[in-house]
Amino acid sequence: MSSEYGAPSLAEQISQEGSRERSIALWWLGQSSYVLKGAGIIVYVDPYLRASSRRLSPPPFPPGAVTNADLVLLTHDHGDHVDPESLPGIASASPEARFVAPRPIASRVAALVGGIGRVVSADADSPLRFEVRDATIEILPVPARHEEFDRGDLGYPYLGYSVRVNGVCVHHSGDTIPYEGQVERVRAHSVDVALLPINGRDFYRTRAGTIGNFDYREAAEFAVQIGASVVIPMHYGMFRGNTVPPGYFVSYLSEFHPEQSCHVMGRFGKYVHLKG
Repeated sequence: MSSEYGAPSLAEQISQEGSRERSIALWWLGQSSYVLKGAGIIVYVDPYLRASSRRLSPPPFPPGAVTNADLVLLTHDHGDHVDPESLPGIASASPEARFVAPRPIASRVAALVGGIGRVVSADADSPLRFEVRDATIEILPVPARHEEFDRGDLGYPYLGYSVRVNGVCVHHSGDTIPYEGQVERVRAHSVDVALLPINGRDFYRTRAGTIGNFDYREAAEFAVQIGASVVIPMHYGMFRGNTVPPGYFVSYLSEFHPEQSCHVMGRFGKYVHLKG
């Protein structure tokens, strides 16, 4: 699938991207949706690809264009994270892909991707390891508090993931607010790149049923405290009334933590982190 000018589509560009040692490439698909590629392994996180009039930005490509997924990580069962219109198409287009989801929602995901045999249940603080072709990837699940833990008999329904591949660690927090012990858990992963929500929360959104996340100050402080080499803000610019200008995040870091590197990604942009 190429663009109207004959150039490779974004999905094709991801497939064609090379991989240097001790590096990882990331693409932002909007909201909390990312693609990570390291050592030739392609990981989608919370792919939200449905076309909707509610979106402030269009999807980068349809689910059927995802023919290159090795792993799909899902953080929790909200429509912009576990998208019931995207997952069946991705599962069909990438028949070898495995789907990692919090244990409490594994059966829900299984119903969308063709059976429980394609789903790997994730438990907080229990690492997962996958061999993909000639490379290894490790997934370190971390509890997320969105805005509550809601922990049940099957464990935490909201998770973040630290992904270790090709000598680099990327932490995707999922949807979360701060909680005691969170910094210590994630700092132990030696994070190189942190992907953190900045849309925040308030009384009016909570009352309307919109569950919140870190605000830009909390995300900035969290990045500094976990020792991330680079922090990238996410979870903004998708739904009217539940967004914040990323400039607030950048300005806060510049004023209070000028030593902290950050990167604001353009729509469907690419960032390559090369670990020195």
